[in-house]
Amino acid sequence: MMRTAFAALLLCLASGAVAQSPGRLYDQEEIGELLYGVRQELAEIPEVGWNAYVLDHETGNSIFARADLYRAAGDGDQSLGKERLAMVQFLNRIYLNDLSIGDTLVLPTHLGLDPRAYAPFPRRYEGAAEFDKLFIIDKGVQAWAAYENGDLERWGLVNTGAIDSQTPAGRYNFNWKELDRISTLSPPGERWRMRWVFNFYHERGIHVHQYRMPIGEPASHGCVRLITDDAKWIYDWAEPWRTTAGTGARGLASANGRVLEQGTTVLVLGDGEEPVDGPPARFEWNGDKPSLRVVDLPAHPYEVPPGTDQQRTFDRKRRQAAATS
Repeated sequence: MMRTAFAALLLCLASGAVAQSPGRLYDQEEIGELLYGVRQELAEIPEVGWNAYVLDHETGNSIFARADLYRAAGDGDQSLGKERLAMVQFLNRIYLNDLSIGDTLVLPTHLGLDPRAYAPFPRRYEGAAEFDKLFIIDKGVQAWAAYENGDLERWGLVNTGAIDSQTPAGRYNFNWKELDRISTLSPPGERWRMRWVFNFYHERGIHVHQYRMPIGEPASHGCVRLITDDAKWIYDWAEPWRTTAGTGARGLASANGRVLEQGTTVLVLGDGEEPVDGPPARFEWNGDKPSLRVVDLPAHPYEVPPGTDQQRTFDRKRRQAAATS
């Protein structure tokens, strides 16, 4: 069941084409189960195409049109089809019962594949081949990707900073991490609890962390929100910095020392285009034919401008080392 359910999640990655359900939150546990239920060798994952499905019925009745959709998704079994389609609502701010005549869904040509088949990131990033690990956040598609030696290892969803508190683009490194932290921006009388916190911009206190996530759109005060499974995975996968006060695994206390070795490189992409305000557009359309919007990565990660003095310092060290080698 889980093998077909994940691809069904992606039946409507195109935003704005269907009835919107604002103000609702991702069911993080359910998304985690569906995102990571299938694993294949990267080279064995087939290419996926996309087709538009327009809800219609000769009676003009939306209930009958949804029933036709469920039967199509369930190979004739309406109950199975509705189950397979359950997570469409969480990925694109739609709820199945909100769908009406004329709403457009985007269906993948293959179901039940490794989730990397549906990633809005290239499966191979040649420019990052020299990086053991590279972490990328793209504000345009509101998603993240983890690469190992240039191969896509995993990807997921994010909420970056809202329109009036955008997450700054640039090149960073993971610094210190803490399992549990209360946000310094918590208002009086409230405690905004962040879990599996991994900082990448120490001076401004910007991290990736688990938190509640409105469906599909930027929402934070500058940090990057993740679902629980992703926050846990990144916390264990990425490397923290090493300073004279210890490694970043010691938490904020490690910031009291001088940086000896940077952590995993982090790229925040998405400036140079209109700020995301509302659900991201993950598909491009040529007439009535949709295609997945794949993030255009820089030729090399170091082409992304440094975002902090830490990056500029280590850039100078790299240039000096290259000049003397």
